[in-house]
Amino acid sequence: MPVDLPAHPGKHFLSRQFRRLRKLAYWTVSGQLPAQLRARQDMIRARWAFLVDTVMLRAGTRSPLRSRLGLPAALPTPAAASLVLPTSDAPVLSILIPTYGQVDYTLRCLATLAAHPPRVPFEVLVADDASADPQLPQLRQVRGIRLTERTANLGFLRSCNAAALDARGQFLFLLNNDTEVMPGALDALLDTLRDHPRAGLAGARLLYPDGWQQEAGGILWDDASAWNYGNRDDPRKPQYCYLREADYISGAAIMIPTDLWRALGGFDEHYLPAYCEDSDLALRIRQAGRSVLYQPRAIVIHHEGVSHGTDTNQGLKAYQVTNRDKLLQRWAGLLAEDQLPNGQRVLRARDRARHRKVTLVLDNNVPEPDRDAGSRTMVAFMEALIAAGRVVKFWPLNGLALPGYTEALQQRGVEVLYGPWSGSFARWITENGAEIDEVLLSRPHVAAETLALLRRHTAAPIVFYGHDLHHARVRREAEATGQTSALAEAERLLAEERLAWRGADLSLYPSEEEAQAVRALEPGAAVRAITPYALAEREGPAPVPEGRDGLLFVAGFGHSPNEDAAVWFVRDILPRVRAARPGTRLTLAGSNPTPAVQALAGEEIEVTGFVTEAELARRYDAARVVVCPLRFGAGVKMKVVEALHQGVPLVTTQVGAQGLEGLGEAIDVTDRPEDFAAAILRLLTDDRYWIQRSEAAARFTSGRFSQEALRLDLASAFEAAEQTAAPRAGGISAAG
Repeated sequence: MPVDLPAHPGKHFLSRQFRRLRKLAYWTVSGQLPAQLRARQDMIRARWAFLVDTVMLRAGTRSPLRSRLGLPAALPTPAAASLVLPTSDAPVLSILIPTYGQVDYTLRCLATLAAHPPRVPFEVLVADDASADPQLPQLRQVRGIRLTERTANLGFLRSCNAAALDARGQFLFLLNNDTEVMPGALDALLDTLRDHPRAGLAGARLLYPDGWQQEAGGILWDDASAWNYGNRDDPRKPQYCYLREADYISGAAIMIPTDLWRALGGFDEHYLPAYCEDSDLALRIRQAGRSVLYQPRAIVIHHEGVSHGTDTNQGLKAYQVTNRDKLLQRWAGLLAEDQLPNGQRVLRARDRARHRKVTLVLDNNVPEPDRDAGSRTMVAFMEALIAAGRVVKFWPLNGLALPGYTEALQQRGVEVLYGPWSGSFARWITENGAEIDEVLLSRPHVAAETLALLRRHTAAPIVFYGHDLHHARVRREAEATGQTSALAEAERLLAEERLAWRGADLSLYPSEEEAQAVRALEPGAAVRAITPYALAEREGPAPVPEGRDGLLFVAGFGHSPNEDAAVWFVRDILPRVRAARPGTRLTLAGSNPTPAVQALAGEEIEVTGFVTEAELARRYDAARVVVCPLRFGAGVKMKVVEALHQGVPLVTTQVGAQGLEGLGEAIDVTDRPEDFAAAILRLLTDDRYWIQRSEAAARFTSGRFSQEALRLDLASAFEAAEQTAAPRAGGISAAG
C-alpha cells in the first residue's frame, strides 16, 4: 500500500542508541553492569573484532594473513624417512596425490596430512607419472603411503583415473602435491558429503601460501570461461565464508563418493592431457542429479603454478585454452540456459541463482537459537527458505559476526553480511537491490530503519514478521507492575509497528489472535498468522512419570516478562506447593538471569544460567512438571510449545497460552496462584492424570509445528506479498 516512510531512517538508529545509553546508566546505578556484561561477552568480543578489522581494512594493510587466520606456519621439507602417516588397511577415505617429480613439495604435502589427519581411517595413494626425478626414491622411505612409480607417462588426467582404480575408501579425495592441508579440512569435506546426501562433490577453499584467497569455488560463464572466485581477495569477507553450491571446484582439492566417481568414469579423457576436466566433472555430477558444494571450513594452501606453470602459451598450461573450447562445444546448450554472461551479476553467478529467488532477511543481530525464541523462529524461517530452493542473504543490523552463531548460519548455507566488509546497509542495498527478489524483515525497529531504503532500491515484495505485539507486551507489563512510565514506551513501539504494517506488503504474527488485533488497529494492513516454530518429530518411547522429580521453568531471564514470572512464582505459588509437598525442587533454566532471578537461588531452587540444548533436553527428561507463570507478554511462547513437544505436562497462565487456540484442553491454564499450585500438585501426585496430560500435549503439537507446515506457510506468505506488492521505481525483479 502507498505509505509515507521516513526520509531519514538514521534517526531511528540514533534514538535506539539513546535508549541503550539509558539502559547502561540504569545497569550501572543498580549494580547489574558486571552481570550484564558477562551475559553479553560474545557480543562484546564480536564488536571488538569489528573495530579491529575496520581499522586494519581502512589502513589498507596487506600483510600476510596466514597467521591472522589462525593457520599453522608452513612446514619445512621433512626427511622422508621421518614421515609416518597413520593410514589404515580398511580406509573410509582414499587420498590420491598425482605427482610429476617435485618431491620436496610432495613431502611437505604428506607432512601436513601426517600432522592433520582425518578422524576416519584413511589411505594415501601417491602416483608419480614417470617423472624420472632423481629424488623420487626418497618417497619410498615414507611410511604409510602406497606409492606407484609409472614407467610410461600417462598424462595428468589418465594418471588420476588409473590411480583411483586402486582406491579402497568410500570417499575419494583428489589432492595436488603442491598443497598444504590445514587442520580439520578433510573432516569438513567428509562431514559435508555425509550431511548432504544429494551432494556429489565437496571442494575446499584454496588459499595462497601468504593466506590471501586463491579460490572460493569456481564460476562458469555461458562462454565456458571460468573465474577462480575471490582470487587475491581477503578470505574473511562474508561472501567467501558460507557453504554453497558452486559451478565447479578446482581439482586441486576435491572430494567425491568413490562409487559416484566410478559410475561417471572419473575424469573424461576428452580433455587429455589436462584442464577443464574438473569443470566437466562438475557438470556431469549435476546432470546425474547431484550437487557440487564449496566448503569454506576446508582450507587448503595451494602453491599455484608449481604443478603446471602459469603461462597459457606453453607447456601443459596451453591446453587450458584448447580444452575450454571443447567444454563449450560439449555443454553449449546447458551453459546458455544456466550460466550468466561473463563477469555479469556476480552475486547471482556465485550462488548458481540465475533461476532461483534471492531472499534478503534482516534482523537486529545474528540469531542465537539456543538463547531466545525469536532467534529459533528466524533460523527456522531461513531453513525453510533454503529448503524451498531460495538463496538466503542475512543482514544483522548491528553488523556483528557473533562467534559460533555466525558460523552455524553459514554452514546452513546462509550468507551473513557482517561488517566491516559489507559496509553500510544503504550502500549495499543501493548496489545489490536489483538482485533481491524477496525481503523478510524481523522486528519493528529493524523495519523502521530499513523500509525507506528498501522501497527506494528494490521492487521485491517485503514481508514483515513482528514476533509479537511489542506495544501490547509493554503495556501489559506496565499494568502488571504499576510502572506507568512504560506506557510512553508502549506508544512509541506502537508507532514503530504501524510503520512496519503500512510499509510492508504483508505482516506476519505467530497467532490469528494477534493478526486480528493488527487489523483492528490498522484496517488497511495485510496481515496473517504463520507457524512460528519448526520442531522435529519426537523420537523414542512416550514419556512416563516414573523417575521424574521437581519443577522446571525454561526462559531467557534477561527478558522482563520472564524475570517477573520467576519472582512471582517463587513468591506466590511455590510456597503453596511446598506446603503440601515440602522439598519440591524448582529449576530456573535459561540464559541471562538478572540479579532478581539470581537472588532466588537457594537450597531447593537452582538457577542454571545458559544451558546447552543437550543439557536442556536432559532437564526436560528429569522434570515432573514444567511451569510457565507469565503475567504479561505477547505472542505464542516458545517455552510453552517446547514443553508440549517434550511431552512433559505443563501449567501456565492465560498469557502463556496466548495465541494457541484450544490449548486449555491439553494443559492446565490458570492465573490464580492457588489454582496454579493445585494443578502442579495433581501432576506431582497423580500418575494417571500426568499421562493423560502428556498424551494430550503430544496430540496438540502433532502437525501444528512441523518443518513442512512452516515451509508451506512461508511460501504462501511470499506468494501473497508478491501479488499485493505495488510496482516501485528504482528496482527490478532479477530472477531469470
